[in-house]
Parts: sequence; structure tokens; C-alpha cells
Amino acid sequence: MEHERSAIIELAKNGKTQKEILKLLNIPANRRKFVYRTIRRYNETGEVCDKARSGRPPSVTTPALQKLVRERIRRNPRRSMRKMAQELKVSESSVRKIVKVNLGMRSFRRKKVHFLSEQVKVKRLQRCKGQLRRHVNHDIKKIAFSDEKIFTIEEALNPQNDRIISHKSSTIDPDLKYVPRVQKPLSVMVWAGISAVGRTPLIFGPAGVKINSTTYRDLILEPIVKNLSQTMFNGGSFVFQQDGAPAHTSNVTQTWLQSNIPCFIEKEQWPPYSPDLNPMDYSVWSILESRVCAKSHKSIDSLKRKLREEWEKIPQDVLRAAVEALPGRISSVIHDKGGYIE
Repeated sequence: MEHERSAIIELAKNGKTQKEILKLLNIPANRRKFVYRTIRRYNETGEVCDKARSGRPPSVTTPALQKLVRERIRRNPRRSMRKMAQELKVSESSVRKIVKVNLGMRSFRRKKVHFLSEQVKVKRLQRCKGQLRRHVNHDIKKIAFSDEKIFTIEEALNPQNDRIISHKSSTIDPDLKYVPRVQKPLSVMVWAGISAVGRTPLIFGPAGVKINSTTYRDLILEPIVKNLSQTMFNGGSFVFQQDGAPAHTSNVTQTWLQSNIPCFIEKEQWPPYSPDLNPMDYSVWSILESRVCAKSHKSIDSLKRKLREEWEKIPQDVLRAAVEALPGRISSVIHDKGGYIE
């Protein structure tokens, strides 16, 4: 860099213009300011060497330490930065700075996912391609997505992010510090459906009744799904989606759908083991649970009241965004050849 500055000054002394200097020294046009500043600094100070830098050089996050951290991560990326700092006898903040600033890395949480065999991945890939073609030929706003979820009266807990700020753990109120759990808490099965333009009411499964083909037909298909054209799509056509639960894929259910729903995604068409492709699973249920189960409920009736209340409060824009995210997620599954996606 310094020899460039010296050459610039010599040419300037000989009467060359900045444009001529750029051309003679093969300096790109986007470095025109470099030539201008070099000449100006020489005129002001008579110097061409680099100015003294402010601040002191790093004493902890040195290249040697960066190399040690890089090698440790290369050998085993499942590392705790706190433990790595203890092993290297430096502060945790120094290790975090090296990882983030010097190495350009960040930590990611591991996730629990469904096991996908190679055979399942092939099916997911093939059926995702079919679904993507469907979305090209059919407006995604006309698809009604459905799903079931079990809610309990217990408070939902995210052990990774649910924190309490206090001076000491011992000073925290036990009612705030601990989230009680019991064996077999009271629970209710909830069914719901959404589309980009609307939602169904929540349907609660009867206590102690297993949802089989008959219950599914009598509780959900006949009173809700059969009337979706009028209740959700203003008398227009729609496509009904459901997952691969046994009550959904039974011959009884498939026959009923063929007789009563002009267009639905058949059991051989929807990708198996794919909660990551249902807007209810990858978005809506978690939103509802965070609102409803922020604290525990004393009874099933209390839980149901809160579920109905919060269900109606979810903005339609949120549901539409969840639905419109689906084609991108399907493309991601295809890109990953049927494998997992974020």
C-alpha cells in the first residue's frame, strides 16, 4: 500500500492529473478516492506512510487463539463455548467474540425430528413434486388445511428460552421458579382448519373417545368440512387437506370424501411424516399454545374457553402468511431430496 502512495505522489509532482494517475498505475476507478486522499494527506502533512492506528492490538483474541478455537470446533462442532473458555483459560466473552466476529460462525440448537428412512424420503420427494404442480395449477388460497392437536391444562414450558432474571436462584418465588407436572394431566383433543381466507371453529373431541373413522366423520367431516364451500369460500370450490392419520386414510373416510368433497388431497398424494408442510403444525398450533398455555388451567372447561377466545384473536393475516409460506417449504424439501427442512 505504501509503495502505491509513493508512486502516486511522484506522478502528482510531475504534474499528472488524478485520472492519468489511475490509468498509469492501473488503479480501478472505484479507488479514485484513495488517490485523492493520498495527494491531500501529502499536501497537508508531507507524509505518505500509514497513520498510527488508534487503540491497542488484541492481547487475548490473537490469531493463535483463533486457530485453537477453529480447530476445536472442526474436531467437534457440538461444543459449549463456556466449557471451551474454561479449557483455554480465557473469558467466555473472548471465545464468543472469536466465534462470531473472527470465524463468522454462530451456534444453532439441535432439533428433534421424525425419523425419515430413505424410502420415506423418496415418497416425500415424489409427492412434494406433485403438490408443487398442484399449487401451480390451483390457487393456494383455495386449500383448506386441517390438523388435530392435544392440549393439556398444564402450563407450556420452553426450557431453552423461558428464563427468570434475579440476583440469586434461591430468592425466586417457587410458584414462579417451578412448573409443576403430573402424570396423565387432563387434556383435550382439538381439531381445526384454516385457509388464506378463513378458519373453522375449534372442534373438541369427546372425553375418553378415540377418534376413529366414524367419530371423525360424525364430529368433523359432516358438520364442518362438508359445508366449507359456504362457510369459508363464499360458495366457491376448495381443496381439502388432511394428514396421514389412520382415521383420515381409512377406506371409510376416503369413500366419504369421494362422495361429498369434489376436490381433496388423497392419501397417496400428501407427503408422509410431514408436519413441516402443514401450516397448522409449523405455525398456527404453536401460536395458539403460547397464548393459551402461558399459565396452567384449573379445569378442561377453563382450557376450552381460553382456546376459543385466543383462536378468534389470531389475525387472519397471520394465517394467510402461514399458508403462503407452504410453496417455499415444499421447494426446500425437493431441494433437500425429501429430507428435513428448517
